[in-house]
Amino acid sequence: MAEPVSPPQPERPRSRVDGANPVPAEPRSTRLPALDVLRGIAILGTLGTNIWIFTNSAGLVGYVSRGDEPQGVWFWVERVLQQLTQGKFLGLLTIMFGIGLAIQQRSAVRAGRAWPGKYPWRAGLLLLDGLVNFLFVAEFDVLMGYAVTGLVVAFILATSPRVQRRWLIVTAAIHIGMLALLAIGMESSKPRPHSAAPPPLDPNPYADGSFWDLVVFRVQHALLFRIEPVFIIFMSIALFLLGARLFRAGVFEPEGARIRKRLMIIGFVVAVPLDLTVGMRGGDLILLTRYGIAPFVALGILGLVAHIYARRPAPGFAGRRFAEVGRMALSCYILQNLVAGFICYGWGLGIASLVSPDSRVLFTLAVYLIVSALMLAFAHVWLRRFARGPVEWLWNTSYLALTTRGTRESRPAEPLGRWESG
Repeated sequence: MAEPVSPPQPERPRSRVDGANPVPAEPRSTRLPALDVLRGIAILGTLGTNIWIFTNSAGLVGYVSRGDEPQGVWFWVERVLQQLTQGKFLGLLTIMFGIGLAIQQRSAVRAGRAWPGKYPWRAGLLLLDGLVNFLFVAEFDVLMGYAVTGLVVAFILATSPRVQRRWLIVTAAIHIGMLALLAIGMESSKPRPHSAAPPPLDPNPYADGSFWDLVVFRVQHALLFRIEPVFIIFMSIALFLLGARLFRAGVFEPEGARIRKRLMIIGFVVAVPLDLTVGMRGGDLILLTRYGIAPFVALGILGLVAHIYARRPAPGFAGRRFAEVGRMALSCYILQNLVAGFICYGWGLGIASLVSPDSRVLFTLAVYLIVSALMLAFAHVWLRRFARGPVEWLWNTSYLALTTRGTRESRPAEPLGRWESG
């Protein structure tokens, strides 16, 4: 039984089914509303970054090379919109995974179970989810990196608070050192003013290829596409540990007002102006904002949402919609990328290749709003009928099949650390 850390939330009595099995409505819930809202914001926020990859006619390759940028005012509009989301929600999602790990550990300890116990099975299933997502949906998948990071951090959380703090400091220092070396390298190898633009993709699997062509393209360039999770592994470990530390410090408790205030000052007063100032200069400096400054903005978002719901008994209409996406985070993360790919890539409607660079901003905004609306509606309708999302249900079923060995567990397994009565 997991003890609540916020007042129980009343729910409407409604029967749902978990997969094919009816599940009676729960009269009360011990979930922290801010957790699901934050997950929902993080999932739709990552789409705000990734959507520019889908709407580029050359996909991730074109997005990184920036070979067909718009002109005039649209150039600056695109840069501002991209910078507003660049790295912030990736950082927030990473922190939320760390919070989820801390919740799972606390539940295990209170139930008298060993930690990390069977968590490696969870990490393995998440790695498999990420591999499928990478091959068939999006080459910029983050789940594989989170699976490896989560496995490492799960064992770190089994150590003393002092050891955990040392791990946090050391991994953060290593990441900052790597960013510093990257900055020095970029400064010493600036391209010549009239250097030639990279050649376009020929053939272009994003615009002209089939679904299978794109899968083959990802396999052929797997090492290149998997550089980011390797590069940010120390940042991810630090943010996982920071999320766990903030949760234990009571960032979601009414008494955690001082922590939340500090996070908002760091995020909005210090990090946001610095992020926009540096990021708007463009070029390789975006790497420094994405992996160096943006995580601090994410802390501000965390502090703000946690502050809003610290004394609020339940989220309002907008909060409930975000929370529903948060409860189906894995399903919505994979599905939103699949839907965006269908709209933009050649294996689907192939609209991205028909849009000129100067029209891309409006097209991107339209696709983002459409996909986000579909995710919000999908999560709402699905959760009225089922207890968890389709990927979450498959994940939970697989986990139980691998770990119970004929016995029945009293608590469902959740990859993102859902916390409710068991």
